[in-house]
Amino acid sequence: MALKVAFQMDPIERIDIRGDSTFALLLEAQWRGHDVFYYTPGNLSLVNGRLLAQGHSLTVEDRPGDHYRLAHPRTVDLAEFDVVHLRQDPPFDMAYITTTHLLERLQPKTIVVNDPGAVRNAPEKVFVLDFLDLMPPTLVTRSPEQIKAFREEHKDIVVKPLYGNGGAAVFHVPPEDKNLNSLVELLGMTFREPIMVQRYVPAVRKGDKRIILVDGEFAGAINRVPAPDESRSNLHVGGTAKPTTLTKRDKEICARLGPELKKRGLIFTGIDVIGDYLTEINVTSPTGIRQIAAFGGPDIAAMIWDVVEKKVSAQRRKGTA
Repeated sequence: MALKVAFQMDPIERIDIRGDSTFALLLEAQWRGHDVFYYTPGNLSLVNGRLLAQGHSLTVEDRPGDHYRLAHPRTVDLAEFDVVHLRQDPPFDMAYITTTHLLERLQPKTIVVNDPGAVRNAPEKVFVLDFLDLMPPTLVTRSPEQIKAFREEHKDIVVKPLYGNGGAAVFHVPPEDKNLNSLVELLGMTFREPIMVQRYVPAVRKGDKRIILVDGEFAGAINRVPAPDESRSNLHVGGTAKPTTLTKRDKEICARLGPELKKRGLIFTGIDVIGDYLTEINVTSPTGIRQIAAFGGPDIAAMIWDVVEKKVSAQRRKGTA
């Protein structure tokens, strides 16, 4: 079943294909014979009610430094496509939110992955608050007094911006650190949103587990171990990917989240688990599927496309009913 597929993503020349999940989805789309159109978010326009995108036909090859070819530059009506993948990275700002409002206009005829309304309503560090009983003690505030009181209670804490990504501006503040006041002032001046504060989980030294769920079902996992001089485990700041398996607690967390993810149309989701605690639910542009495959895990890109193709088939049947 050849589909017309569009990818809204970051500039393809900038991605690191060795660990980029969007690139894995592109490779699988091409292998399945889908017609792939590529554009960046800034090239999306609403013209007289039609959602148009200016971009190119795209072919890809799994060759670092020579991984893509663009052809046939043109402007297309996205309503004529079967699938649009919403795959640009955060920041989750008003520009990002605006694209979700625009892409929402394509539904239900065109399948958008992940569902743009659900993405808009499920920021990584906000959606997860629906599951506070699975998380370490957590505070969301702009109040320096509340942050100080939280630290007095929990001693060892992590401070991070509410809408950050990739480990940016995430600080581990141990009890003896005298920089908390300055740090809170800096984050308050840099970000208009509240700050997230959590009790530090020492198990992060053993790794921050990224678990991928596809349509609410467990698909695969890797463990990201921070460098000796880092408290952050993100791969692009020096974390090391390691193979892993699910614990009983991991399975309990997946079982709690899975039905809600499926109900919201969040086909491709990455959750982060440190020790026994859920810390984030990533729905905007999850990563990890290439690393999982590199350790002999399942082909998650194929699993995602299987789900998408079934949804397209179901939508076509509705259209002819």
